[in-house]
Amino acid sequence: PPDTPVRTAIRRVKIWTPLVLLLAIVFAVVQSMRPLPTPTLDLTAEDTYTFDGAKVDIPWPADGQAALDVDGIGTFGSSGDQKPVPIASVAKVMTAYVILREHKLASGAEGPKIEIDQAAEDQSDAGQESTVNVTKGDQISQREALESILIASANNVARLLARWDAGSEKAFVAKMNATAEDLGMTNTTYTDPSGLNNTTVSTAVDQVKLAKAAMKEPAFREVAAMMSYDDYKGHNHGNWNQLVGRNNVVGIKTGTTTSALGNLVFAAKKEIGGETRTVVGAVVRQPDAGGGILAAALDSGDKLIRAAQDALESATILKKGDVVGYVDDGLGGRTPVVATKDVKAVGWSGLKVKLTFAAGEVPHTAKAGTEVGTLTVGDGSSGAVKIPVALQSDLAEPGFTDKLTRLA
Repeated sequence: PPDTPVRTAIRRVKIWTPLVLLLAIVFAVVQSMRPLPTPTLDLTAEDTYTFDGAKVDIPWPADGQAALDVDGIGTFGSSGDQKPVPIASVAKVMTAYVILREHKLASGAEGPKIEIDQAAEDQSDAGQESTVNVTKGDQISQREALESILIASANNVARLLARWDAGSEKAFVAKMNATAEDLGMTNTTYTDPSGLNNTTVSTAVDQVKLAKAAMKEPAFREVAAMMSYDDYKGHNHGNWNQLVGRNNVVGIKTGTTTSALGNLVFAAKKEIGGETRTVVGAVVRQPDAGGGILAAALDSGDKLIRAAQDALESATILKKGDVVGYVDDGLGGRTPVVATKDVKAVGWSGLKVKLTFAAGEVPHTAKAGTEVGTLTVGDGSSGAVKIPVALQSDLAEPGFTDKLTRLA
């Protein structure tokens, strides 16, 4: 029979319909088999928390420089013009830190033996320097060497450590400056391992950066917190930092010369909100106030420590089970995420602390209660408060319709 418009239309339908259906089936199969988007963890809670009250009044010293932080939480700020100035034996904090980075020392371990050379013996009775008596050919442990520079402030042993580690004092000083750069100590230059040179300069702010890093080394913490030590010849040496052992002070180092004046880098503990916090600070270039430059530095440091300890407080900012965010499956599905326990922030009046998420392994499917990340309260360092977050309900894979209609 002859073609008519109707017959032509029917024939076209018969030809194209199966093809369209086939394409639709192929499209559906491809869509359903495409890899799923990677789920993401998003914060819905406020990303900051501000403690009630006015800004804390810190008793900054009238002269020189100072800086005051609480590790993992934040900073009270600084005082004075933060320009590089001589820091005297405070430089030995970097000497000890570089040695411990290069030669790890476990908690309680003595470490390798270090042989005393002629230079260290000759410098034992060097004029106006702080030294300890050592004899060529004798050996001291790495730990005793650290005790001698951090407690007795022995210049001759600081130089000995530099030669032992790097072969020469010059090469060791290069390591000190490279480490300072790594730590962001932009206003610091080391020219010797003992700090006797007036050209070894830094600021209070920079020394706090170093102190926080050094206090993460177990052996450094142990030595810095000692009130005294006995050397291998049986002589007892008291810690020049007479704050240690009082008011939970656990270090760190003094430094005094007639040109550098009084300097102190300090650390002290405070238990608050069930957590132990570390106050870290520094005072540099403290002038004699009648009792000597060392006493001036210790007095300024003590006032800052007590002010920081007294200012610390704890606040519960989220309760266990509070929704703090969600897992986004990338196809429109959202599963709430909750705090696994009360979230407490430690700080002081007027301080604003940050809340941040760090995703762990976020699966496509998981049961309620599965931990999927961490909520951090604070500056993100190792001293910050970190709380696991978990799924409030089961996380299900996106449905067929969601897969089918995805465009990206």
